[in-house]
Amino acid sequence: MAPKADKKPASKAPANVASKAPEKKDAGKKTAPSGDKKKRSKARKETYSSYIYKVLKQVHPDTGISNRAMSILNSFVNDIFERVATEASKLAAYNKKSTISSREIQTSVRLILPGELAKHAVSEGTKAVTKYSSSTK
Repeated sequence: MAPKADKKPASKAPANVASKAPEKKDAGKKTAPSGDKKKRSKARKETYSSYIYKVLKQVHPDTGISNRAMSILNSFVNDIFERVATEASKLAAYNKKSTISSREIQTSVRLILPGELAKHAVSEGTKAVTKYSSSTK
């Protein structure tokens, strides 16, 4: 097979260079001052891993966790967070409110989590909100 000729994409006529505004560099892209291009830094992915690890060490100081287990727990936390947020959003819409308050969060937790788990989650949430409120006064 014969090699294909290099095709250049069709482009418009070049604009006047003097009228262009100076380009701003993106925060995520890194270039060396000499003009050499460096490898792009990866976008940071936010996870709950550090928090999960801290709680694990509080409960079981001598126990470790694998990367796969951490990934599963992270997915679990994201899933529960999304479910609660969606349900709270629906509750606010039903009541014609534009703000999600702790009451909507509490009701959505009661709707999503089963029985005893919901009771414990509500009591821990109430405790956390009380602690936060007292510390910000």
